[in-house]
Parts: sequence; structure tokens; C-alpha cells
Amino acid sequence: MTNVVAAKSGTQWTIEAEGHKATVAEVGGVLRGYSVGDREVLDGFGPDVITPASAGTLLAPWPNRIRDGHYSFGGKEYQLPLTEPARHNAIHGLVNWSRWKLAEQTADSVTLEYDLPAQVGYPWGLTLRTRWSVSADGLRSDQEVTNTGDEDAPWGFSVHPYLQLPGVAVDDILLRVPGRSKILADGRLLPIGAVKVAGTEFDYTEPRRIASAVLDTTWGDLIADEDGGSSVTIAAPDGSSSVTVWGDESFRWWQVFTGDTLHGERFRRSVAIEPMTCPPDAYRSGRDLIVLAAGTTWRASWGVRPSQG
Repeated sequence: MTNVVAAKSGTQWTIEAEGHKATVAEVGGVLRGYSVGDREVLDGFGPDVITPASAGTLLAPWPNRIRDGHYSFGGKEYQLPLTEPARHNAIHGLVNWSRWKLAEQTADSVTLEYDLPAQVGYPWGLTLRTRWSVSADGLRSDQEVTNTGDEDAPWGFSVHPYLQLPGVAVDDILLRVPGRSKILADGRLLPIGAVKVAGTEFDYTEPRRIASAVLDTTWGDLIADEDGGSSVTIAAPDGSSSVTVWGDESFRWWQVFTGDTLHGERFRRSVAIEPMTCPPDAYRSGRDLIVLAAGTTWRASWGVRPSQG
């Protein structure tokens, strides 16, 4: 394990085991890099770079977008800052640019913690704790959050890793998503309905080449894995490599983004695969929104499993 201080993303904590190596940064508690041997699994970024395109970030206390940053909860109205001003949305939560503190560290794991203060638009205090670990099975993240206040709080969670395969263009990737329905979105990428995907261009329940598809898409009605969770897989067309992102049963939605709105070298270079506890705009719709009771703790786990052959 190594700790390095960098000017823009703060202290770097690196963990290693069985050829697997991951680096987590202080600013945002972000997953900045993950590799197996000399293979970069994560499309990360340098230690002195401001996190680009939400790469590796934790999305809390809500994932994705809230229309106009406005919602009702417990009979009261709340207004969040519009952090996606072009679309007039509040996006990706409140912890992206906060400094997380070290709670525990071993050679193959690191646990970071952040106290989210009550604030205008979200007047509930939370303590977030993330344990990152690596092993021969891959990368694992165990997330917990405690409502430290005396009132119920709305809660949703996701992560935003970009995954890549060595020498394989996004167009050539075989994608499997276990969703039997997808969200219909408007021009602000906010939900306006849902449709079944069977037999359509958005049916990835069996592995299919991405080709020219432009994806920034939310899938639900998931096909569960044997353990009760679900997973999304990208694979090389010749079977030489694959990466699976898995989430436990807390994650009932998946977002997949092919990077078409990114600029420069990150344009369509990798695929963001995001396990989400709730769909976009859940603070307004209430769909799968978690109500975290005062004094209680919520827990969930997700991870990345790279494979060869």
C-alpha cells in the first residue's frame, strides 16, 4: 500500500493483491485507477487532473438527475443547486468534490469516510463510509451510509466507473445488460416513461455488439444473477477479455453511457457502467427511492471482475 499527496485530487491511496491494483483519491473519494498486471481495466485519470466526466465518482445522496433541482419530501419543498445548468438539473449528488478522510487501511483495502453536513436543499446529515478492496476475484466496494440526524432522509446511490478492454474499440465491444425495460428520456435526459426492450435495438439481454449505438440509457426490470444481484458485462469479440460490473440486490437499475458527448481523447473511448439504486429523477417520482430512517445505516456492495479468455 502506498499513500501519495497530489495537488488537485489530494492524497492517493493505492492497494494491491494478487496482481490487482487500485488507487482511490481523497477528493470525492473517487476510484481513480484499477489495473490487473499491465492491463488498465478502468479508464481513469492522472493524480493531478480534476476528475473528468465523473470518472470513478460516487453519486450520493442521489444518482443521475433531478428535474429543476426541485423536489418534495415529508410534506416540504426543497431546492438544490443546478449543477447541470445547461439542462436545468441537479446532477450526481453532493459528495463529488468533498475531501474524504482515511478510516482504515491494509495492504489490500482502504476505507474512506465523509460526513455530509445538512445544507440548503438537503437538510439531513449523513456519514458515508466506503471500503475498497482488491483480491484475485477483482475489485470490491462496500458502501454504507448512516443518517446522523433525527428525521428521515431521502437516499439514492450509484457509482460512475468507465471500463475498457485492451485494443477493443467501443463499437466492437459485446455488451450484455440484464434489463428487460428501459427508461424513455426527454431532451434533458429525464424520464418520461418506460418500455419493454424485447426485440428492440435496446435489448442487450444476450451479448450484442454495440456498433454505432449511442447509449446514455437506463435499464430496469432486471434479470437477477444466482446470488440475487445483477451484472453488466463487456467483452472482446474474440473472447480474449471481458469485464463484469456487478451489484447486489440493492441496485435495481443500470445506466450505460458510451461517451458520445465527451470531448477530445475521452470521446467514445470507454463505457461507463453504473449500478443505481433508483432511476433518474427518483426524488420527484419516488420510484425506488430509499427512505433512510433517523439513526439507521444502509449497506450495499458492488464490484468489478475482469477476466481473460
